[in-house]
Amino acid sequence: MHPQNHWYGHSQFLAEYAGLGSGRAPRIDGYLQHGWNVHNGFGIRTPLMPGATKLVWSARPMRRGWRYGDRNYRVIGSPWAYLLRVQPGEPQERTGTIFYPFHGIPSQSVTGDHEKLAREVRETEDGPVTAALYWLEYEQPEIRRAYEKAGFRVICHGYRTGGFDRGSNAMLRNQLHELRRHRRVVSNRLATAVLYGASVGCEVGIYGDEMLIENEHPIYGGNARIRRTWPQMHATFVDRVAATAVADEELGLSRLLSPAELADVCGWALPDSGTAEVPHQRTDRRD
Repeated sequence: MHPQNHWYGHSQFLAEYAGLGSGRAPRIDGYLQHGWNVHNGFGIRTPLMPGATKLVWSARPMRRGWRYGDRNYRVIGSPWAYLLRVQPGEPQERTGTIFYPFHGIPSQSVTGDHEKLAREVRETEDGPVTAALYWLEYEQPEIRRAYEKAGFRVICHGYRTGGFDRGSNAMLRNQLHELRRHRRVVSNRLATAVLYGASVGCEVGIYGDEMLIENEHPIYGGNARIRRTWPQMHATFVDRVAATAVADEELGLSRLLSPAELADVCGWALPDSGTAEVPHQRTDRRD
């Protein structure tokens, strides 16, 4: 299994949905998209074996891949969408805002004024604010202090897995728990966390200093390309219908396979009958 297939517990959510239990997921035959992006679903620097199946969240990355001559795509929906099926939510009282500042990765850092950004969020949002930092920023005391000084509750959902970083597959489960208890999800860039929040009924806001990531490959087009493609998502208070529609499309919420189909695509053998009961629909969406 490619290590990235394990990141954030993605392979595990697919295996649970397919009826294989909660143990370590079997090897996936192919590459599983591990994050939302505006390229072909995979990092431009990620080496992909020619001919291997690429399991992507939605049709957009598949079409972009076709444009660059890639083949062997299969749209299956995001692991997050399968997590929502295996861990359905119950209606609960929501309060406050959870804020996700744009974060870096070990090979590319982000520069920006966190204190200024925290002040803007504090002045804009009503009620308590939780700052959810990626593990890389959470381990930098000066960044944590910027949000603590603004009166935010500061948390980290956890570490991604796969042999590159520490942690367990609890990261996305922790994120789901936090999103379900907040009324709004806010960020300074359109990113995966915003889509996750919109998918479980959070109101959405995207504003503030966009910050810069070093050595960004030009194929991504920078944040300017994201703004051009999804202008409806860039506002302090985003229209709920628009946010829900974008999340549904980008996360492939309507593209989920049946348990048997998913197992077949991943190259897994199902026990006994070869089928598994489809979990109940989630109850997060609020009309």
